[in-house]
Amino acid sequence: MVTAPIPQHKHCQVCGKAIRSKEIMCSDECKAEWDRTVKKKQWWLVAYVGAAMVMVVVIILSMGGT
Repeated sequence: MVTAPIPQHKHCQVCGKAIRSKEIMCSDECKAEWDRTVKKKQWWLVAYVGAAMVMVVVIILSMGGT
């Protein structure tokens, strides 16, 4: 059984469709979805860092009491 070689390609990071090696996303819809996902992840990162900073300040203030 002989199989044809698969041409060089990548997969869309959002939907998984095969795309040309030079492209990043398969469509504008996938690009928009990717941008929304990245913004959401950035917001959660800021929220986690902010919460950690608040906890550190509370711990420091609670240890310094008389």
